[in-house]
Amino acid sequence: MKPTPVTLDTTGVQLYAQLTHLRDSGPAVPVQLPAGITAWSVSRGDVVKNLLTHPGVSKDARKSWPGYRPYAVPWLTAWVDVISMFTTDGDDHQRLRNIVGKAFNARRINAMRPAINKIVTTLLDDLALVPPGQPVDLRARFAYPIPTGVICDLFGVPDNQRPHMLAIIDAVLDTTLDTDQAAEVQRDMFAAMHTLLDAKRAAPADDMTSLLLTTQECDKLSADELISTLIVMIGAGSETTVSLIDHAIVAMLTHPDQLATVTTAPERWNDAIEESLRQHPPIMHLPLRYATADIDLGEDVVIRKGDLILIAFGAHGRDPQVNSNPDTFDIDRDGRQHLAFGHGLHYCLGAPLARLEAGVALPALFARFPHLRLAGDSQSLRPQPSFIGNDYRDLPVILRPAH
Repeated sequence: MKPTPVTLDTTGVQLYAQLTHLRDSGPAVPVQLPAGITAWSVSRGDVVKNLLTHPGVSKDARKSWPGYRPYAVPWLTAWVDVISMFTTDGDDHQRLRNIVGKAFNARRINAMRPAINKIVTTLLDDLALVPPGQPVDLRARFAYPIPTGVICDLFGVPDNQRPHMLAIIDAVLDTTLDTDQAAEVQRDMFAAMHTLLDAKRAAPADDMTSLLLTTQECDKLSADELISTLIVMIGAGSETTVSLIDHAIVAMLTHPDQLATVTTAPERWNDAIEESLRQHPPIMHLPLRYATADIDLGEDVVIRKGDLILIAFGAHGRDPQVNSNPDTFDIDRDGRQHLAFGHGLHYCLGAPLARLEAGVALPALFARFPHLRLAGDSQSLRPQPSFIGNDYRDLPVILRPAH
């Protein structure tokens, strides 16, 4: 008999503490999710890595979740109901991944560097106008506009559609919404994507949305797959990198000795970025996967065929069995391991782009504002209300000391 499910904290306040509790409680622990959904939480590093490539685990709810009803649970729509490379297996997954993958090869990503540099420089010039000593929200004014601007440019989102679309993407990560609020987000999300498609049909351009429309017209992409791909790519291509930049900034500001190291040796920024990804993964728990066979994990824990699985991607890098002293931020860490961008067939296509954006943004920020400091104590930073995403609501800083 399964133990009583642990109610997963939806506010983000207990994100790390609850992760530790779940890991210490067994190789998999039943948890209660919003809307009465029960799943096995997997948060031990070795078990996470095993199940991400296990042949008895599926990403396709339509085929592998007994009694599944599409769109019945609004908060899960962006994670479960979409039909994209994110929620398919086998040939369908490979077909859909190949279509989008063209935009994320090494050559295309490296070609984005000048555009990223331009966005970063413009934002820094704007921040330079803030009076000395005046607090400013660096998330809203810097970390957020970089990846959201890049992904919206890549997909050709018109300027007048961006604020509404990005607000919806933000809301998708909010696991504190009630059923009615989640249903509204669900409706708005699809409406926003249809509005984008209407604009691109009327005025196609050299962007990913226009390319996807052309692909659909060649009968290589269904209407549902088209909408779903937009939801996944615009969402995943923005929020995760915002979190990476935010957490890396805080890590540097709270570890001045390591900031001094990367400032004098800029090639070490890669170590700072990877250590931030390890200790503060942008995505913690990622809904959902489904057992297609019984999986015996030992310690009297058996995930039965048809059970739901909630894998904690962020748990791997924070597991003391994977990285010693995981609560210590250390850019000199030997043998660093993390799964912040996933593992196996569903490894994140956008990982190189996220690393490039952070690799451009962070050195430029600290070079422009060498006296940058937090406006308050790091412990007072408010977490994003989510057990999926891992970020701050805002990041108040002082760019320059008052004269």
